[in-house]
Amino acid sequence: MFHPDDQARAWEVWRGCLATGAPYHIEYRLRHHSGVYRWVLGRAQAVRDENGTITRWFGTCTDIQDIVDAREVLARSRHELEQAVEERTGQLMIAEERLRQAHKMEAVGQLTGGIAHDFNNMLAVIIGSLDMLERRIAQGATDLDRYIVAAKDGATRAAALTQRLLGFARQQPLAPVALDINALVSGMIDLLMRTLGEKVTVETRLQSQLATALADPNLLENVILNLSVNARDAMPDGGRLTIETANETLDAAAAGELGLAPGDYVALTVADTGSGMSDEVAARAFDPFFTTKGVGKGTGLGLSQVFGFARQSGGHVAIDTAPGRGTRVTLLLPRHDAPPAANDSATEAGGQRAGSPDEVILVVEDEERVRNHSVEALRELGYTVLQAPDGIEALRLIGRSQPISLLFTDVVMPEMTGDELARRARERQPGLKVLYTSGYTPDENAITSDAGITASLIAKPFGVDQLAAKVRATLDS
Repeated sequence: MFHPDDQARAWEVWRGCLATGAPYHIEYRLRHHSGVYRWVLGRAQAVRDENGTITRWFGTCTDIQDIVDAREVLARSRHELEQAVEERTGQLMIAEERLRQAHKMEAVGQLTGGIAHDFNNMLAVIIGSLDMLERRIAQGATDLDRYIVAAKDGATRAAALTQRLLGFARQQPLAPVALDINALVSGMIDLLMRTLGEKVTVETRLQSQLATALADPNLLENVILNLSVNARDAMPDGGRLTIETANETLDAAAAGELGLAPGDYVALTVADTGSGMSDEVAARAFDPFFTTKGVGKGTGLGLSQVFGFARQSGGHVAIDTAPGRGTRVTLLLPRHDAPPAANDSATEAGGQRAGSPDEVILVVEDEERVRNHSVEALRELGYTVLQAPDGIEALRLIGRSQPISLLFTDVVMPEMTGDELARRARERQPGLKVLYTSGYTPDENAITSDAGITASLIAKPFGVDQLAAKVRATLDS
């Protein structure tokens, strides 16, 4: 009567129960009188005498074919349901990806439109001034200063816009140093008071024994200035601007929420008593070219640059705001266990020593026009200048046993990066000082520093005065 496929299993279970006295419980197939096999539930219970010896078994066989059929229907329904859920989930994921792509394209369109608008304005000034300059020169005019000034102003504004875009993209060249943020803030108070006007009271709450941070001091000054100007604009009738510093330690949970590594950080907070932001505005505050200011009163790149600077520096920025409650913007920067670097802003501001023909500078730049500009400017400043279009040629020049006072190299070059060139050059001339230059840095590790070796950076585009100050500061450090 047993189905051939169930016989061995049924015998094994039954013999085990006979040996142990355990209740018999099994499902198997028996042949019905019609010839088809039907599922049954076999159960049996041992009967024992007063000594515990099994004397007999009582058992039943119950037809459960309808239950088995129902199980199969239920299992099939569950599978079909899971399949339907999987298909629906796939459709939702596709829809979500399309929506995300649409939002991305909308953001790209907004960014592209903002860039085109601002650059067209600046290019109009540059091209118009150069056109008028060309006409006046052809006419023999000598009153040309205003056209030169206008063209330089338009170019400077375009360079500043590019720098902000690179800041948002987290690809701006950074020159981080061990930084005393308390000293930096204190040194900016006069500038902030002049910039914000008499209606705004500037207050500082600087923590004593503040840890040293790792950050680019020039860009951090721009961040503080940006946030302070935003605060002023949120307080048209006047108010109080507060700048605070503090040491903070993030555990694994807190750091994970911010996308940071656990550890010690330095917090810089700029707070105002202004109008504050709604949740909708705060959610878009870091978007590029998003601004609540009137036309012509803001590019919408200030906070996006702050965001990019914070992330590129290995930190974080957050906004705490509400309508009528003011705004607090907190910047977290990584702690750096080293003494603060000396402030060379006074040297860069002017009064730097002129170059000497005994000081030899090797300029390495793959873009010919930029290289020619740098070479001509440095020669005019009094230095002896060698040039190379790439790292291989530069190493060949150094291999001639020509002592080099300073290697002035681009960071991003084909075949050999500026940092790789600097390391190989120092193998041939230990202690060589290096000045990097870059329009952007696609790799956050593109520039490394060796202990005891001086290395600094100047961002493109740069003027002759900036180049003179940076070269002199690097050579004299």
